[in-house]
Amino acid sequence: MALVGRRRLPYRDSMTIFVAFLRGMNLGRRRIRNPDLCACFEDMGLTAVSAFLASGNVIFDGGDRDEAALKAHIEEGLEARLDYPVPTYLRSAAEVAAIADKAPFTAAERAPTAGRVQVVLLAEAPGEADRAAVLGEAPADDRLLFDGRELYWLPKAGLSDSSLDLKAIDRRLGGTTVRTHRTITRLRGKLAR
Repeated sequence: MALVGRRRLPYRDSMTIFVAFLRGMNLGRRRIRNPDLCACFEDMGLTAVSAFLASGNVIFDGGDRDEAALKAHIEEGLEARLDYPVPTYLRSAAEVAAIADKAPFTAAERAPTAGRVQVVLLAEAPGEADRAAVLGEAPADDRLLFDGRELYWLPKAGLSDSSLDLKAIDRRLGGTTVRTHRTITRLRGKLAR
């Protein structure tokens, strides 16, 4: 078994488990059922495939492939099968556990808010100038914190009530996808089963 964070994963040590966080799944006309999504991954030669929720979170064994090559393989394969691009953000099981274990905001910072902690997944860690620009544009009532390839966001209220310009952040940082911190914590639980 592989050790991840404080938990053991029920996967062989030789497996390299990844989670693909897919952007834009099951929005608008882009609908796909989890069994069909898993079949797409299996058709690409990936194994130990399972989906979590219906928002484009796919767990799989990446084998010995390089992460960049694996990302390109998945994006090309999904576009060929679905006829639209699917930006993909990969994290290893260990990275998912680290994100889930992260408590980016103190209880005092969370207390006056009605919002839930969001995790903005990035393709790569941004440079200092990009981080400063994003932090400088944050609404006064929202909190933002960068940590590697993640931007943690605590909105003052619901997501639709925030004036944070996610489209501008997406453009500046080269693409993003967002999950709640709770979703990632639950996903880590699935990896530990």
